[in-house]
Amino acid sequence: MKPRVVPGPGQESVWDYPRPPRAEPFSGHIQVLVGDVTIADTTRAIRVLETSHPPVYYIPPEDVQLMHLRPTRGSSFCEWKGTAAYFDIVIGDRRIERVAWCYPSPTASFGSLKDHVAFYAHLVDECLVDGERARPQAGGFYGGWITSSVVGPFKGE
Repeated sequence: MKPRVVPGPGQESVWDYPRPPRAEPFSGHIQVLVGDVTIADTTRAIRVLETSHPPVYYIPPEDVQLMHLRPTRGSSFCEWKGTAAYFDIVIGDRRIERVAWCYPSPTASFGSLKDHVAFYAHLVDECLVDGERARPQAGGFYGGWITSSVVGPFKGE
């Protein structure tokens, strides 16, 4: 693995994030776009921080255009958060499969994530954090968003 990057002013190192992970409120501006449709837009996200991972942003359902989400098959299990349910996005004739997930019944430690929706940055057209386009964490399974405010190296690289 590459050596740890020393964070500069205003940056965080993912190697300073906790394990087990922590969920915390994030008041920055989060947006998820598909084509010309804003799927999610919030200043009330919750970010999950875990050692070696860039933040994963969970958006309250009230700030997601739920009419474009369709429940899909399958689930996954996180030892910390519980069982995740997945969604496709459908906009007109366009379908993006397994692009988002949520925890309908999270563990007690992550109760604040209940029904909040997270999106894979590599599957949507744009994910923005305070106006900066986030790049996806490497590896198709990971859901972290990388911006200039976090340094790695990141799990999955």
